[in-house]
Amino acid sequence: MIDTLLFDLDGTLLPLDIEIFTLKYFNELCNKFESIFEPRVLQEAVWASTKYMICNTQKEKTNKDCFFEDFQTRIERNLEELFPIFDEFYNKDFVNLKDSVNPNPVVKESIEILKDKGYNLVVATNPLFPKEAIFHRIDWAGLNADDFKLITTYENMHYCKPNIQYYEEILELINKKPDNVMMVGNDVQEDIISSKLGLKTFLIEDCLIDRKSPVYIPDYRGSISDFYEFVNELPRLKNKC
Repeated sequence: MIDTLLFDLDGTLLPLDIEIFTLKYFNELCNKFESIFEPRVLQEAVWASTKYMICNTQKEKTNKDCFFEDFQTRIERNLEELFPIFDEFYNKDFVNLKDSVNPNPVVKESIEILKDKGYNLVVATNPLFPKEAIFHRIDWAGLNADDFKLITTYENMHYCKPNIQYYEEILELINKKPDNVMMVGNDVQEDIISSKLGLKTFLIEDCLIDRKSPVYIPDYRGSISDFYEFVNELPRLKNKC
């Protein structure tokens, strides 16, 4: 029986155009580091180190460890000099991206219903960002971070989507079996891949991403409004998890 729902963030809990969001993200980041890096150099280094982080399968290294391990090889600056600037960027400058998202009140209503019915909730966003950046986006969606049993960030996770180990790690952290869990997301290859472990899946189509390969078939699919109706039909849990 399903008693836990995992939610992707960007394009699912928080509707957005990922291309516009990414463009604005790099504009803000490059402005922050303009006295240190040329924009092209910084952007290429961040993309390359992000790819390195996504490809990591060494469980002893967090995603953050992997990112900066590779980033250091691509720059001629000491990381200790850069960490405070990154921290300030994600705490302060990152909020300038808020105008590039389109929060949907139906998301908040769905989460409220699930909370009331006693379901465990997890933000299973691709952990490419630090906690601060992810918590900002949860807030922009009109949600409260305290409502989630786990929020995946690059500090607390050791794998990224679409690695299946990412979902295995979540199940381990929340002590749940696949039969008890549903993944809700808008990206076929990154979110619906969780079905390989036996999780039920719901594909949100409002901001659909489908690269066509590999092919994964969700158990349910529809708009965020369809998901709201789905949530209304879920049973109330007798014993809250």
